Amino acid sequence: MDLAYSVDVKRDMGHASRSQTISLLAGTLDLIVVVMAILLADFLRFGSEDKSVSGLGATDYSLFSVALGFVWVISLVLSGAYRRELFGVGVEEFRSIAWATFWAFGATAMVSLLFKLDIARGYLAIAFPLGLALLLTERALVRHWLVRRRATGQFADRALILGTPVEVRYAADALARNPAAGYRTSLVSVIGHDERTFTLGDGSEVDNVDDITNLAALYGSVDVLIIAGQSAISRKELRRIGWQLEGTNIGLALASSMTDVAGPRIHRRTIEGLPLMSVEAPSYSGTKFIVKRTLDVLLSGTALIVLSPVFLIVALLIYLEDRGPIFFRQVRVGVNGRLFRIWKFRSMSTDAEKRLGEFEGAGLPVWKLKEDPRVTRVGKFIRTYSLDELPQLFDVLIGTMSLVGPRPQQPSEVETYAAHMHRRLNVKPGITGPWQVSGRSNLTWDQTIQKDLYYVENWSVVGDLIIMLKTVRAVLARDGAY
Repeated sequence: MDLAYSVDVKRDMGHASRSQTISLLAGTLDLIVVVMAILLADFLRFGSEDKSVSGLGATDYSLFSVALGFVWVISLVLSGAYRRELFGVGVEEFRSIAWATFWAFGATAMVSLLFKLDIARGYLAIAFPLGLALLLTERALVRHWLVRRRATGQFADRALILGTPVEVRYAADALARNPAAGYRTSLVSVIGHDERTFTLGDGSEVDNVDDITNLAALYGSVDVLIIAGQSAISRKELRRIGWQLEGTNIGLALASSMTDVAGPRIHRRTIEGLPLMSVEAPSYSGTKFIVKRTLDVLLSGTALIVLSPVFLIVALLIYLEDRGPIFFRQVRVGVNGRLFRIWKFRSMSTDAEKRLGEFEGAGLPVWKLKEDPRVTRVGKFIRTYSLDELPQLFDVLIGTMSLVGPRPQQPSEVETYAAHMHRRLNVKPGITGPWQVSGRSNLTWDQTIQKDLYYVENWSVVGDLIIMLKTVRAVLARDGAY
């Protein structure tokens, strides 16, 4: 159940203080980062040279830099970069940072054109890319800090969930699985459940409020009211609840019954007071796929050059251990069901395929085995840090794989797919993907499939870049790597 609509109203002072703390922290750090980027651009472009902006008389770049920083910060505010619902989850926060930087650059270019200002191109060429990189890095660090605290219950909204038993459990479970979103279930109001307590899906019990007609009684107890099932409440009652919340400390959120649909496909508009959420059908062609392919070629080609010493060292270690082949080739299923032979560094003994039958009774796919005796000593090391996957950069370069995508499966695994699972084949398989940054081999088969399907239907270029960054952290943490 996707929290698709959110209407925020005034909160109690304690909650307002928590929200303001996050916004104030992000705003202060953003200002520091913008100032740093501008000062560095000024120093790198001019050094100690005293240079004035042509067209502004004796005005030097110090005053212009102040104006530029002001425009940049205003752009961040207008882009919604400090909306509290953006902190912690999703890519909208980073997208707003990128758009704010773009508009600040555009505004600067237009002003310089209109007033015929001769601004050094090198100065702007350094300031904006550097500032954007620093802003995104800073926000990622703030998010990491915030998520760690939300996992312990800090900076989280106390939620009252209203709906039927199934709907309440579904919504509560979704919130519990993702504490980064900043909600924790404090109370429930379950339709048709008369007992004073209600058991959630994880076995915990929460108080059940059987009557919410008087919302004043909830002031100070909850921060947000989540309507988990709109079928359980009439439009008239919903409107009455909205009126009661006006000028109070409690927010209102309506859950959508449409699952596994994310931001890039959702568009909101209102027609004669009727809020509509239009959902685009998944698209597997077009401009964004051209951008994805361009990034694949540029990044994989660069990585192959930069990592060539690592390739040589790993290849030498594999050969010296047992004098066997360095690479492992295996048939996998690619986009639209086309077969290809994947490249990997060999991490198992040379007779690994012949010994496959020894593990068929384990009840799990073979790649799930934690202690696989076929894995060599070098193989265990390169698997731990995902070095065995590096040769797949060749697959990305030639176009049979992408840097980010679902896990490439063997034909025997694809043969067991249910009908809906074949949607995984609508995009190219990837070296990394949602499974890589969510626990890797610790995930169950169903969890892997669910995350891959969600990616296939909701992927974006920005989301791919975020997965790449998360992959670095997942590899260093070695979570689920075996």
